[in-house]
Amino acid sequence: MKRPTIPDLARAAGVSVSTVNRVLNQPESVRPPTKDRVLAAAEEIGFYGLGTIEHAIKSTQATHRLGVLLQRSSRSFYRDLGAAIAEAAEAYPAHNIELTLEFLEDLTPEKVASHIVSLGERSEAIAIVAPQHQLVADAIDTVLDKGVPIVSLIGPLTAKGNISFVGLDNWKVGRTAAWAFDKMVRDPGKIGVLVGSHRLRNQEMNESGFRSYFREHNASFTILEPLPTYESAAVAREHVEKLLTDHPDLCGLYISGGGVTGAIAALRAMPKRDDFVAVGYELFDDTRAALIDGTLSMIISHPMERFARETIATLMKAKSGGRDAGAHRVTFGFDIYTPESV
Repeated sequence: MKRPTIPDLARAAGVSVSTVNRVLNQPESVRPPTKDRVLAAAEEIGFYGLGTIEHAIKSTQATHRLGVLLQRSSRSFYRDLGAAIAEAAEAYPAHNIELTLEFLEDLTPEKVASHIVSLGERSEAIAIVAPQHQLVADAIDTVLDKGVPIVSLIGPLTAKGNISFVGLDNWKVGRTAAWAFDKMVRDPGKIGVLVGSHRLRNQEMNESGFRSYFREHNASFTILEPLPTYESAAVAREHVEKLLTDHPDLCGLYISGGGVTGAIAALRAMPKRDDFVAVGYELFDDTRAALIDGTLSMIISHPMERFARETIATLMKAKSGGRDAGAHRVTFGFDIYTPESV
């Protein structure tokens, strides 16, 4: 089969040969709908110059400088999320996006606040994962006052200005986890709870929803006070080992925040119990393996590709809306995994 030619592309797109040539050589002289039609036809027929057409069309489009600030790159979840956001930015239709993607290893409020201001100075709109703290709120207001919109990811944030949000309905996440314990635990008893930080509002809302379910449906369970892991696997392991020692009658563990790999290690070290239920957060290689070997009973997870697409789309909406536009709130459903579904 011969390679499609420019006349073949013109026929497939319903335009003249000269129009195809202008898309290739003078893309600024062609109307956007026509360029899109030629591009779609090139993809459909396998035109050899597809990359040239894509480059020509992108060269005429405005560039949008977007920034994303995530937490520690050592965590698989944030590495995977960062990769998905970068891919979504590259694939965003009909726009050039210049993405600045950064990870923050030091999660103290001072460092987070400083980095938010820095990223805001280099971007036209930014998305951040951050704890709720006055220093962080002040940094957000500093960026907003300069006309740069901010989108909070995973957990909502508050400041004087309007902040958009993209993430899960964390109240529902907590109630769904509680439902799982209610249905899977044979004899109600004590449940330990791990959170990454009391200042991460998504995890506070997870815990609130978790407790509300038991108040409403089954008061036979005792929910222990949540223990902060500070997003550290080592701290999480210490907490779980102490919980298992101090509460030999513990019937379950809810890991609603960071440090899940440390918690998994501690659970694997204890004698296997068929009556023990553990529910974790986010699916990646380690948690998938823990589901398969029975260490974890269920995982609640962000749908990564959807999360990334919504992040880029909301940043673009916030940027185009300008200083006086209201905040956008985007929530979407979460994925649930069990040992039989991975």
